Amino acid sequence: MGRFIPLILKNCGRNRRRTLLTVFSIGVSLCLLGVVMAMYKAFYYTKANDSQALRLVTRNRVSLTLPMPLFYGQKIERIPGARVVMMSQWFGGTYKDARDPKNFFARLAVEPEKLFDLVGEMRIPEDQKKAFQQDRTACIVGKNLAQRLNLKLGDRITFVGDIYPVNMELTIRGIFELPEDDSIAYFHWKYLEESIPLARRSNAGTFTILADSIDDAPHVAKAIDDTFHNATVETKTESEQQFGLSFLAFLGNVKAFLLSICGAVTFSILLVSANTMAMSVRERAREVGILKTIGFTTGQILGIVLGEAVLISEAGAALGLLLAALLCAGVGQAVPSFSNLRIQPVVIAVSLALAAAIGLASSLIPALGAARTAIVEAIRDNG
Repeated sequence: MGRFIPLILKNCGRNRRRTLLTVFSIGVSLCLLGVVMAMYKAFYYTKANDSQALRLVTRNRVSLTLPMPLFYGQKIERIPGARVVMMSQWFGGTYKDARDPKNFFARLAVEPEKLFDLVGEMRIPEDQKKAFQQDRTACIVGKNLAQRLNLKLGDRITFVGDIYPVNMELTIRGIFELPEDDSIAYFHWKYLEESIPLARRSNAGTFTILADSIDDAPHVAKAIDDTFHNATVETKTESEQQFGLSFLAFLGNVKAFLLSICGAVTFSILLVSANTMAMSVRERAREVGILKTIGFTTGQILGIVLGEAVLISEAGAALGLLLAALLCAGVGQAVPSFSNLRIQPVVIAVSLALAAAIGLASSLIPALGAARTAIVEAIRDNG
């Protein structure tokens, strides 16, 4: 079949405008498909690193927005395998103009004496670490966040409360780095606790637990939830990675949404490719008759037509994957939270295989019809 490649290439260039439009249509569709598959893999199949695998997060079983009693932390500390237990509270609020997307970032009230033991991969100078721990009105911010907002050590910043009816006046005492997204600001939980009304004190939004080992983590999670089973406030404990995915649940069934987009894009590509190949085969009915006359077999003609369809589909796939890679890289730079969004080898393999399958499926029926057409009928149809 390799000796027919020049003929296949020549057939692809017979109607260059249609071929280019088809390649571009498939490329745009597969660009969207590649980005969606990259998002799906980044959300649901990215493997946690060793530090993340050691951390668990306990929250209210009913909803992440509901608090838990603060004394739960003391009970969790007594569970075997729980090395460090730190309470944290999502402050929310706004920084400067809430309408500007760059001003949106995580603002967490934490226990500073436990933070650096819990997040061992955090890199921060020792003097900045101590300054943060010793100053109750201090905060630390991630390096990416500091660069984005042009923040530096000693700057005064204000978080205007919405969940809590208080404003946090803070001084930046440290700038840290994390291997993953570090667009976060940490400040003292006790400072927040002293600022809010008495009725809202002694509560925690989440407890983050550092397990003794990765093998211990599932057992610790089960022990925590068993401890508070049938309590007034029950808990749900999951890995840090699973906890991050729970934020997506607020948007609905994201997994089904992404899969439905993949299905719709695949169907649209199939329609475009099928229409193109049907038109191409109809226009070459006489040519098929001539090929049979000079000795081409039905299988060879079938292979030539199928090869043309697969070649066009693969060219579109290559263009689409290139566009998708550029788009993912741009999104990763603009939005640090999606820094792990990239076109992985498995996405490339799936996209290329899907393009080949679509090329075959879209051209199979027209190719079979052309290959089985009698010589006299083929020549008469275009005579």
